[in-house]
Amino acid sequence: MIRLTSIARNGLNGAGLPARAMIGRLRQYGPRPPRFAGAYGSVAEALAAVPPGQLAGYDHEAATEVSLDAMRQVHLWDYPVLFWLDRVLVPGMTVLDAGGHLATKRTTFGRFLCLSGITWAVLDLPAIVRRGRRLQAEGHLPASVQFHEDPSTCPAPDVLLASGLLQYLEQPLADLVDRLAQRPSTILLNKVATREGPEVVTLERIGPTRVPYRIRNYDQFKQELEGMNLHLMDEWVIPGLGHRIATHPGLGTSISRGFALSSHPPKAVG
Repeated sequence: MIRLTSIARNGLNGAGLPARAMIGRLRQYGPRPPRFAGAYGSVAEALAAVPPGQLAGYDHEAATEVSLDAMRQVHLWDYPVLFWLDRVLVPGMTVLDAGGHLATKRTTFGRFLCLSGITWAVLDLPAIVRRGRRLQAEGHLPASVQFHEDPSTCPAPDVLLASGLLQYLEQPLADLVDRLAQRPSTILLNKVATREGPEVVTLERIGPTRVPYRIRNYDQFKQELEGMNLHLMDEWVIPGLGHRIATHPGLGTSISRGFALSSHPPKAVG
């Protein structure tokens, strides 16, 4: 882990900082703070840096106030996931959409894939699960979608989908998988924020909340996946989805990636 706490706390006192960094650090205290601010060595350090009186973390009702129509749009980065779901899904399977928010991927992907006979379960934080169930009761979400707060209560998944989750997941991916009823045969990770240097945790502004956002070291993350004995079927880079921390532009722009992994070795050809 990189030790950046002193830089984040004392950045405004640093003589000779580039003008862009100084402007970014001043903006974080203004009426229109940047989306990403601060650079820390851990999630705990990032949470400790949230100013008193501001909401910290994702598990708040305010963080669930999103436009369903906007989240249900199909983006270019969704197509690799659609490709792999189309290849692996057969009726009777269960998809666990970890960090699936308000089941927007289920609604969106159902326009392109035949999901008849597929059990779709969402695993997310309590505030999001409560809102998802309310929207179901109001008829805004499919009644067939399951919402869960605890990995151990989820149905045994055949496919684990985590699109945009890894930035917010504090625990190792292996710990999450170990808590499931069974090891998924396919794991699809999308929108994973990476960089070439040491891992950095910044704070993302989501409405009135400040949420730790992990930008992982690419090589270390690949080693983490290899340590889970997962076989890499596919990997992709998502152009245009990188982020630069306004207060620390010298750290560069993150690279968003996707991974398709299998718990079984690939079949021999020929």
